[in-house]
Amino acid sequence: MVFRCQRDSWARQFTTRVVSCRAAELRPEGGGEPVHGFQVVLEDTILFPEGGGQPDDRGLIGDVPVLRVTRRGTEAVHFVPAALEPGAEVLLSLDWERRFDHMQQHSGQHLISAVAEQMFGFKTTSWELGRQRSVIELDTPVVTAEQLQALEESVNEKIRDRVPVTVRELAADDPEVETVRSRGLPDDHAGPVRVVDIEGIDSNLCCGTHVSNLSDLQVIKLLGVEKGKKNKTNLVFLVGNRVLKSIEQSHSTEKALTSLLKNGPGEHVEAVKRLQSSVKLLQKNNLNLLRDIAVLIARDFKSKPAPKQLFVLHRKEGDSEFMNIIANEIGTEETLLFLTVGDEKEAGLFLLAGPVEAVENLGPRVAELLGGKGAGKRGRFQGKAAKMSRRGEVQALLQEFISNQNPGA
Repeated sequence: MVFRCQRDSWARQFTTRVVSCRAAELRPEGGGEPVHGFQVVLEDTILFPEGGGQPDDRGLIGDVPVLRVTRRGTEAVHFVPAALEPGAEVLLSLDWERRFDHMQQHSGQHLISAVAEQMFGFKTTSWELGRQRSVIELDTPVVTAEQLQALEESVNEKIRDRVPVTVRELAADDPEVETVRSRGLPDDHAGPVRVVDIEGIDSNLCCGTHVSNLSDLQVIKLLGVEKGKKNKTNLVFLVGNRVLKSIEQSHSTEKALTSLLKNGPGEHVEAVKRLQSSVKLLQKNNLNLLRDIAVLIARDFKSKPAPKQLFVLHRKEGDSEFMNIIANEIGTEETLLFLTVGDEKEAGLFLLAGPVEAVENLGPRVAELLGGKGAGKRGRFQGKAAKMSRRGEVQALLQEFISNQNPGA
């Protein structure tokens, strides 16, 4: 069956009737618990079910939102959160912004694929209409910068030429079907075959919704190429309103950088490079200072006349190396060390070091108290802590352990 949305891609509202409605579940695309609702079949629809690389439409049946549209044989199945009465007349309303975006990207893909094959012999093996950008998989290991530029210039020239785009329907057994560019029909396809013609440029079997003139695409921007699988190349592109949104986003970023860096757009890259160099130098100096502080802390502890059996230290700034330097300098044959670094209200790092048997016994218990995970060997147990605020409980545990080891102390 060819749906109304395929015969008239520009229809935004449509009155039809409910054929059937049955309880069902919808699994969210991002995972999670299934959504309970109903699968509704209508006499006809202006909401496109996913297919041909194009995502499905969104919209309303009356005032009930349509959360998903899929094709089941010759039927379009609409998933909705509320039941609809079979036989009832309903008004369909289309989410036009989403639909027109899909029309621009899909027709743009047809144009890019056709011109890439004509100019360079690059055949399209698949494509993906993504939420932010779209990708065409080309059957070639390499697309040069010169080829990319020539392709972009050519497709935009054809947009300016205002080339018509038309849709024809052919019987599935029509001999002409074999002459039209195609990646094959679905196994459960039924009814006439749709051919999308870009006048003088391309004829392609397709079930999707398309613009009626290349001028509707406005502009195409080829963002670049990425290495694909099995000696193929992925061509990344934007069409129409997505190009305008990308420019708007880039301009907003440029304005923000101009304000932060106190220079013009042409100087942003060099300014950021200078900042990166300064940050690297500061980080290096900071690490050296932390190492010096770690050594001084350890020496101060060792200089005391009667060093305690337990040494506890928390510092907001630091890392694993900082803690291990302290442990190395103090020595862990007789002293039990509990060291932590990080913000008290957030996650951090911990190190338990000391006599091997004591650390093996206490390490997992310390990690559990801190709500973290760790591992250890040869008298050291370290890891990440989610509950730094429970350091006091760990200290009490260690103090109790030492007291039990030395009951007369």
